Amino acid sequence: MSGVVYWLDMAGVIVFALSGVVLACRSRMDPFGMLVLAAVTGIGGGTLRDLVLGIRPVFWVSDPTYLWVILATVAVSLLGFHYIHRLSRGFLPVADALGLALFVVIGTHKALLLGTSGVVAVVMGVMTGVAGGMLRDVLAHRVPMVLREEIYATAAIAGGSVYVVLYTLGVPLPVVIAVSLLTTLGLRLAAIHWHLALPVFAWVSVAPPPPEESSGALSTPAKAKERVRMIRQARKR
Repeated sequence: MSGVVYWLDMAGVIVFALSGVVLACRSRMDPFGMLVLAAVTGIGGGTLRDLVLGIRPVFWVSDPTYLWVILATVAVSLLGFHYIHRLSRGFLPVADALGLALFVVIGTHKALLLGTSGVVAVVMGVMTGVAGGMLRDVLAHRVPMVLREEIYATAAIAGGSVYVVLYTLGVPLPVVIAVSLLTTLGLRLAAIHWHLALPVFAWVSVAPPPPEESSGALSTPAKAKERVRMIRQARKR
C-alpha cells in the first residue's frame, strides 16, 4: 500500500506544480519564474512538514525523483505554452483543490506513521496541503487562497480529521484514503462552485461627514467650480 501513497504523492506534486506554472504564465514570468513557482508549490508544503517533524533529509533530497517530476512538468508546459493560455480561469482553483486533497492525505498519513497524535497529524496534513500554495501566491503577489474568505483550510482540516478518525478505527487504508480525498475535494469544489465562505469578523468604523457637507455648504468640488465661474466672469469684464 505504500506504493499507492507514493504515487498519490507524485500526482499531488504534478498537479500543484502545474498550478504554479499556470499562475506564472498569467503573471507573465519567464521560464525560470515558472520553474520556481512550480517547485515551491509542488514541494514547499512537504518540505516544511518534514522540517517540523524532524525528518532528515527531507523527502525530495532522499528521493530526487520529485525534482525530475517538477522539471518534466515545466518542460511539457513550455511545449504546450499556447494551450495553457487557453485554459479557463476556473482551472487554477480546481487544480489547486485536487492538489490540496492529495497532499492532505499524504501529510496526515506520514505524520501518523511517525507516531504523532491525531491533532498533530491533522496539522501536518493541513500544512502539507496549504503551505506550497501560500508560497506560490506570495511570490506571484496574490493574496493566498488560505487567507481569503473561501473555505480552504477548513476543507483541509475536515479531510485530515476524517483520515485520522477512520485510521484510528482500523478501517482499511484504501477506504481511508478515498474518503479523506473526497471529503477535502468535495468541500473545496463546493466552495468554489457555490462561493461558500466562512463569516468575516471585522470592526467597521464610519467617519462622520465633514462639517461643511453636514451644514449644507458647498462641497470642495462645488467650491472649485464656483471659483472657475468667478474667474471667467472677471476675465470677461
